[in-house]
Amino acid sequence: MDVQTQIKIRNNPYLYRYLRDNSSWYKALNRDPNSIKQMEAEMKNAYKLNLTDKIDNLNQKIEMVRTFIDILR
Repeated sequence: MDVQTQIKIRNNPYLYRYLRDNSSWYKALNRDPNSIKQMEAEMKNAYKLNLTDKIDNLNQKIEMVRTFIDILR
């Protein structure tokens, strides 16, 4: 694995944890360092870090606050 890829993984705790959990990526990154983009996409799907997931999470929090306010009334 090249140094730039290692630095990128070390600087992102999500990537580091995903790599530890899915060790098959070590082989893929050693063969093709450009596959880090594909790994990042899989990591975002696995940890729900996509924009749509964040919006859904925000909507759930807003609904929870609304429900809490309705209960207090």
